[in-house]
Amino acid sequence: MSKGNFKEELKKIRAFAFDVDGVLSNPKVFLSPEGEMIRTMNTKDGYALQYAVKRGYPIAIITGGRTESVGLRFSNLGIEDIYLAASDKVRDFEHFRNKYGLEAEEILYMGDDIPDLDVMTRCGAPCCPADAVEEIKSVSTYISHIKGGEGCVRDILEQVLRLHGRWLDGEAFTW
Repeated sequence: MSKGNFKEELKKIRAFAFDVDGVLSNPKVFLSPEGEMIRTMNTKDGYALQYAVKRGYPIAIITGGRTESVGLRFSNLGIEDIYLAASDKVRDFEHFRNKYGLEAEEILYMGDDIPDLDVMTRCGAPCCPADAVEEIKSVSTYISHIKGGEGCVRDILEQVLRLHGRWLDGEAFTW
C-alpha cells in the first residue's frame, strides 16, 4: 500500500537506512544459553542490500540491537554504516545524512516500531513492513505487502533500483 505519489518520492532517493529487528529480521528471536538474541534473516534481503551497495547507494543499519553477529552480517554485505546499540536513532540518522552530504528527503528509512517513529518523520520516504505497529503505519508513505524478516527490504530496494534503471545490470549476476 502506498500513500500519495510514492513513485515520485522514490525518484529522489539516494540512500537507505533500515532498522533490524522486525524489518531485516523476523520479529521472533531465539535466545542462546548465554542470553544472546539469535535472529533469522532473509537471504533475498541480503542479496538486495549488497547489490544496492555495489550500485553505489549508501546504506545505514540503525538498530538498538547490540550483538556482534548483527554487525558482522551487514559488514559482510558491504555495508559500512552500522549503528549498533542506537539509543538515539535520530542522532545516528543525522550522522549518516551528514557523512554523505544528503538531504533528509533523499533517504528512505524502513522501520516497524515506536523507536523508529522520530526518524520516520524526518526522512524523505518512510516505509514499513506489513506487520509494523499502527503508529508506524500511520506515518509511512509505503507499507510493504511483505512482513518483516520475510523480504520487505528486498521489496523496497528493488522498487527504487528499478525506478532508477539500476536493477539487473551486469553486476546483478555476481554475489
